[in-house]
Amino acid sequence: MDYNQAGVHLEEAYRAVAQYRELAAPTLHPAVLGGIGGFAGLFSLKDWVSGDKALEEPVLVSGTDGVGTKLELAFQMQKYDTVGIDCVAMCVNDILCHGARPLFFLDYLACGKLDAQVAAKIVQGVALGCRETGAVLLGGETAEMPGFYPEGTYDIAGFALGIVDRKRLVTGSTIQEGDALIGIAASGVHSNGFSLIRKVLPDWGEDFGGMPIGFALLEPTRLYVKPILGLMERLEIRGMAHITGGGFYENIPRIFPGPWLKARIQEGTWPIPRIFARIAYGVAGGSLKGAEAEAAGAGLLKSKQNLKRILFTTFNMGIGFVLAVAPEDSLRAIEYLDSQGYPAWNIGRVLASSGQDEALCFA
Repeated sequence: MDYNQAGVHLEEAYRAVAQYRELAAPTLHPAVLGGIGGFAGLFSLKDWVSGDKALEEPVLVSGTDGVGTKLELAFQMQKYDTVGIDCVAMCVNDILCHGARPLFFLDYLACGKLDAQVAAKIVQGVALGCRETGAVLLGGETAEMPGFYPEGTYDIAGFALGIVDRKRLVTGSTIQEGDALIGIAASGVHSNGFSLIRKVLPDWGEDFGGMPIGFALLEPTRLYVKPILGLMERLEIRGMAHITGGGFYENIPRIFPGPWLKARIQEGTWPIPRIFARIAYGVAGGSLKGAEAEAAGAGLLKSKQNLKRILFTTFNMGIGFVLAVAPEDSLRAIEYLDSQGYPAWNIGRVLASSGQDEALCFA
């Protein structure tokens, strides 16, 4: 018995890697040494930093994440070209919360039986996410593990490294009572909450505004790097939160310097996308489908506080990224973000807390 008979297809792996090289090529930077395909990726910080006089004390910022069970939806819908974008976004949006510009990205792709075309579709999304955020796709790993992963399934995780000048590092330490909380629109559900979605929306072919709801759910996570880095050049951002698993309740309070502050979110200050009304109806256990289910869910969102708590603890509810800025800067921030194609709203403010209060409340 050889490796091929054991289920590991080396020729397919070679084909996949050849396609990866082509996909990564447009993301490369002169700071990359030796190209792609060695035992490790090489990136010269000196070559990169020398072009930016502002970096007096460079700080490296790292992050890692995956796409989670959203991948099952991609397998079932046989649409693989967006989950790679999700993987990049989940990592680079996290390091962006500290003001870091992504330098490079690494991916890890695992499967039961490798199909080079499917793997290339996934990595195509990774490369697109890297190009959009200015990150180099520096390398990665594809692991074929027959008998461990079922055939036809893939898992993907990513690793991002970014850089920021220490004097511009965003830590939340300067947030104070009265600061405005600016919410920036999400592109959809992004990449969190799919373990719940898979339970409450079992029919991914259900009509949703003229398309299968599965395709609406696969809309990739929004990449916030370019507009936020641009905004940082124009005003002080005191804190940033990427609204991922845990929704509003977990992620927004993470930016505060201590328990003496809390967030108050003003309901009705941004439009909640239709997809969340449909999810709300499913969470409530309803049996209708399509437009009727969506309409019923919209009503439930207005009337059921316990349901609202579940949703805002699980999903982004239409807000993918939140900024804390001085109140006098809020309008300027919103106008700039809107001009870049990123709708934004003043969704609340920072209040003083006794330390015994819940860290986030709605008004």
